[in-house]
Amino acid sequence: MRGSRKILSAGRSIRCAKKMVNQEHKDREGSVAALTEEENLSQEGQETNQPGYDASAIDVLEGLEAVRVRPGMYIGTTGPKGLHHLVWEIVDNAVDEALAGHCNKILITINEDESCTVEDNGRGIPTGIVEKTGKSAVETVFTVLHAGGKFGGGGYKVSGGLHGVGASVVNALSERLEVLVSRDGKLHKQIYLRGIADGGLQILGDTESRGTKVTFWPDDLIFHDVNEDNERIKIYFEWETLAHRLREMAFLNKGLCIILTDNRPGKGAGKSETYHYEGGIASYVEWMNDTRDALHKPPIYFDQKANDVTVECALQWTTVYQESIYSYVNNINTHDGGTHLTGFRNALTRIVNDYARKNGHLKEADSNFTGEDIREGLTAIISVKVPNPQFEGQTKERLGNREVQGITQSLASESLSDWLELNPKPAKEIVNKIIQAKKAREEAAKAKNLVRRKNELSGGGMPGKLADCSEKDPERCELYLVEGDSAGGSAKQGRDRRFQAILPLRGKILNVERVQPSRIYDNTEVQAMIQAIGLVTLQEDEDGNTKSGGLLRPNAENLDLAKLRYHKVIIMTDADVDGSHIRTLLLTFFFRYAKPLVEKGYVYIAQPPLYKVEKGKRIEYCYNEHKLEAVLAEMGDKAMIQRFKGLGEMMPEQLWETTMNPETRTLKQVSVTDASDADHVFDLLMGEAVAPRRQFIEENAHKVGNLDV
Repeated sequence: MRGSRKILSAGRSIRCAKKMVNQEHKDREGSVAALTEEENLSQEGQETNQPGYDASAIDVLEGLEAVRVRPGMYIGTTGPKGLHHLVWEIVDNAVDEALAGHCNKILITINEDESCTVEDNGRGIPTGIVEKTGKSAVETVFTVLHAGGKFGGGGYKVSGGLHGVGASVVNALSERLEVLVSRDGKLHKQIYLRGIADGGLQILGDTESRGTKVTFWPDDLIFHDVNEDNERIKIYFEWETLAHRLREMAFLNKGLCIILTDNRPGKGAGKSETYHYEGGIASYVEWMNDTRDALHKPPIYFDQKANDVTVECALQWTTVYQESIYSYVNNINTHDGGTHLTGFRNALTRIVNDYARKNGHLKEADSNFTGEDIREGLTAIISVKVPNPQFEGQTKERLGNREVQGITQSLASESLSDWLELNPKPAKEIVNKIIQAKKAREEAAKAKNLVRRKNELSGGGMPGKLADCSEKDPERCELYLVEGDSAGGSAKQGRDRRFQAILPLRGKILNVERVQPSRIYDNTEVQAMIQAIGLVTLQEDEDGNTKSGGLLRPNAENLDLAKLRYHKVIIMTDADVDGSHIRTLLLTFFFRYAKPLVEKGYVYIAQPPLYKVEKGKRIEYCYNEHKLEAVLAEMGDKAMIQRFKGLGEMMPEQLWETTMNPETRTLKQVSVTDASDADHVFDLLMGEAVAPRRQFIEENAHKVGNLDV
């Protein structure tokens, strides 16, 4: 482990946060090395006709060869995320058939040999010859980049896959791929080996079915992960990852039936789940709110169309304090929102304020509700279908079409206004909730001002127990959030004072999932974190100017990142039940009140060793049971095993060597890959409802391997 810095996936270590942990090493291409910027600069002034560099040194990658050489350019990573990306590319093609009205069932099967099959009952890929390639349409789709029916040729009016690289990229990165096409009464088949067709498109016989069936075997030469000892290991499809995305796709396409089956031996062979929701995104909102108290049932829902743009929305207010709003364009999750979300929010703010004033809930002298007041406790899904979406950036996470904002705002305004007028009783409950949110915001502002004045009178803005570092560049600074004064003392003595700061936390911090936002400014430990890290939001004044100093609000996206004092916030708690609980409370705070911190990859979890094994002069630290067994097998029965339960048990030198030294430590980087799923799980585990939490524990108790109480 020494000599190499490792940021590892948390995997299943924090079940309550589910898929919140990703690897810091996000790109493991490693196939071809390009000249770095430093190498290019070092060659300035040298002769261009030096030996070995002439026209013969210029290589041209043809066809799918470029995909195999640089897979990260097409799927982002060759780790677990990239492996599952292959499934999404094929599934997205099938879903596009559903969007076009030609498919209502998709079957996804993980086979016994770790291959994956995706089958739909759509029209089937065309089998005729494509004039530009001289190949069948099937072979063209699977072997030629940027080939497909989504470029204005009339195949699809709306689609999520826009670049025509999905099927060909999957083919290029598979050891083997088989495609069966049922079309025009004939069953066709073609096989590919690492992207190259193994023979032409064959006709196997007659069929009354229609659709496309793709089976692919991911190439082990491409996909792999690394273990704690930096060794290359094989990766596998994960049921939970597949299930979450497929459930989401079924919600977004009402009436579409998606069936996931796992036939792998030892992994629940024959396990199958069906995702089919006639209510569509209205059912999605109900699913997200199943652990919350809704103010009205069913959710508000509308599905309207204007100028070839379809706007579908479902929303429901609850008694909780955070907002949960998710937006989609052509089934693509637009994490950063865009014009469709802006149009929806504008409509919501204007219509609710108009209704409140018209019905006397807001007096003439009262200020309007803010958008945050109105969205407190709101769960909403906004899904639009756009013929020619323009996304900002390559990640497709923000919609840029200006015309969509006006269309969405107009359609949402009309539908929301009608619902409020036709449903006066639940509308009154919603407005009362918003009035309470406004009062809480004003109380929070007073509480924050009191804290600010107190800090000014005491002569400083930092908590007294913070042991800060001397470095001032946030990119180089780390803050350890440590459980208890004892562990804090060891950490302060063992740290590198130049760039490592220590903030001890006393006891279990406030569970922010269950309290009004104003309470976070009254809590000593939470306030210490806010001050130490530099957590403030941006806010707009009446003239539209943006300034720093706004209130922290649940799920606020406008965190002022320029005010952050550390770009590594490391949670370091004991390896016991209490430590796990404190870690979960801290993650809940960051997820609810400082999500941009998580999204930027600034939050980490330290991994202190569980055991110290000693024999003679040899000392080994073990971070899991597997490593302990391996070490004991080498040392024999006479080794002194020490189980670390608390960080305070470790000497400062031990804590530095095992957990804080960047050269030897193991950190887990926290991230949010499935925000809606994480939202649901945090609410389930940390919210008020007891019955769903008990059910979750009972259903997942068998997964606990070693419970240390």
